[in-house]
Amino acid sequence: MTWAEPSLETKILGLDSEGPSVVAIGGGHGLAQALHAIQTYAGRITAIVTVADDGGSSGRLIDAMDFPPPGDLRRCLLALTPQPTLWGELFAYRFDKSDVAGHSLGNLMLAALTDLLGDFNTALIAAASALGVQGDVIPAADRYLRLRATVEGRTVEGQVAISEAEGRVEGLELLPGDVEANRTAVERVASADQIVLAPGSLYTSLLSTLIVPGLTEAVDASPARLAYVLNVVTQASETVGMTGVEHVRALHALSGLKRAGTIVDHRGPLDTPSGLQAVAIDEDEAMSLGWDLVQEDLVDADARWPQHDPMKLGRALAVLARR
Repeated sequence: MTWAEPSLETKILGLDSEGPSVVAIGGGHGLAQALHAIQTYAGRITAIVTVADDGGSSGRLIDAMDFPPPGDLRRCLLALTPQPTLWGELFAYRFDKSDVAGHSLGNLMLAALTDLLGDFNTALIAAASALGVQGDVIPAADRYLRLRATVEGRTVEGQVAISEAEGRVEGLELLPGDVEANRTAVERVASADQIVLAPGSLYTSLLSTLIVPGLTEAVDASPARLAYVLNVVTQASETVGMTGVEHVRALHALSGLKRAGTIVDHRGPLDTPSGLQAVAIDEDEAMSLGWDLVQEDLVDADARWPQHDPMKLGRALAVLARR
């Protein structure tokens, strides 16, 4: 097999039928890593995924078809696929030649299924069935929403442009503004035992999901335990220079989130890439914002780039889910 997902025991054994119902919110690689971690202890998993991605293969498809960008959703489907399969190989395959160069075959298959079945959510269910996915992958809204940011007084539109903009993000909104969160996503948040705010791009993955109208309100109203997994390091342009406490303040200020929970932060050895900084927060800073704090060694020591180790993160989140 050519696609390299982390090798986890639960990929073979399946979910714990007595485990908690866990909802993970975000997008990109960070959400996929969180899903790998959550599989180590959850009984039911729901991924609620950003619909603001306008880059790469997804960006080309949303220009041609009226459906949510499939890339982050496809990544989550693969993260929840229990073992390498031919379908997994196909969904992970990316073309590098001809007029389809740069396209993910999985994205094209989701586009084809949408065309055949007449509905993107039905297409996701069909894809999940083919892959044998353990869990549910739900778009935050039922259509593509364009992300607009105010970056140090200037307006920047589009997820890619915002991720590359220099300067601090001061405001964030989705266009059009009258679209509501996916009803199933809201229901899953309401009935969850644990909600995990996933690591990843702060503004263009996590916050672009939370600001879908109705979703933050559902998180605030849910009785579920809330965990926010801080990034290991800052992200070039988007969060460079930001401390851990500044991440949490931005989370509240731009999403309108009122409640707090537990921050999960890496503490231990870390090889920080040049130009970036470790994202750290201390207990006094967390408490000043109303959050509890858990600090453990969470980094994958073998990864080429600083990222969470799914087994380590899973153990930390499992303890919080049982509290």
